[in-house]
Amino acid sequence: MAFLASSAWAQVFDLQGHRGARWHRPENTLAGFELAIAQGATTLETDIAITRDGVLVLHHDRALNPDITRDDQGRWLEAGLPRYIHQMDWAQVQRFDVGRIRPGSRYATQFAQQQAVDGARIPTLAQLLDLVRRDEHRHVRLALETKISPLEPDSTPAPEPFARALVQAVRDAGLQQRVQIMSFDWRTLQVVQRIAPEIPTVYLSAQQRWLDNIGAGAAGASPWTAGFDWREHGSVPRLIKAAGGRIWSVFQGDLDDERLQQAHDLGLKVLVWTVNDPAAMDRFVAMGVDGLITDRPDAALDVLRRRGITPR
Repeated sequence: MAFLASSAWAQVFDLQGHRGARWHRPENTLAGFELAIAQGATTLETDIAITRDGVLVLHHDRALNPDITRDDQGRWLEAGLPRYIHQMDWAQVQRFDVGRIRPGSRYATQFAQQQAVDGARIPTLAQLLDLVRRDEHRHVRLALETKISPLEPDSTPAPEPFARALVQAVRDAGLQQRVQIMSFDWRTLQVVQRIAPEIPTVYLSAQQRWLDNIGAGAAGASPWTAGFDWREHGSVPRLIKAAGGRIWSVFQGDLDDERLQQAHDLGLKVLVWTVNDPAAMDRFVAMGVDGLITDRPDAALDVLRRRGITPR
């Protein structure tokens, strides 16, 4: 990892708390981020959306998620009526409670052990930046994902203003050396590399039926990959290398020993997401990945400690 030797990202192993500590606390809430730090996460992974009046907020989906969102009267949002964050002002966004999962939902089954934090609001990026600037959290880094899709261009700002707003917020906080910017939509990463080469970019990929941003079987370049065509390079690691990337964050079902070795041979660092099963965590650590993204930082820390690895 010599290419990162001069930055805070030159580390033995990166343990990223996915949306905080979603296994235990509501996702993308300050309570969840604080718990992730307490559980040993070295990096807080989160998602960035931008309100109509330009406030950067932490929310996974471009629209409010009915399975975790109640209005100011305590009523669950109706499914099928998307409320895009970019089409609301910050004051409107703050009215919603995201501190509990809707009973009976698939989400409730998946995260049955999550402890509710009633009254939790969607945080701003500024609040998270303030959290990690505390003296006791100076070791903690941030992985900020731009929630943007080329398939729904009206649901978010365009890539250039989105990336510029995020970079400016990071620079204003003086945290360039403790932040990485990541995305499935590589257009934003190209902007970041051009305007803020000091901030590491992370190229997210998935090649699944439910999400495929690579388009290996498509007739041309995927709309997600900023014009870089898989057919011209033959593999995701080579595609990322051609795009100027240095870090690959790959869905766990798409990673094997051969792809990991190829990525490392190209000088790429490899993160794998979202790994919640301890046996799978141990398998990926044994393979030699550079970091795990997980809803369970505490479980991942146990796995690493058994192997004599200290995340940092």
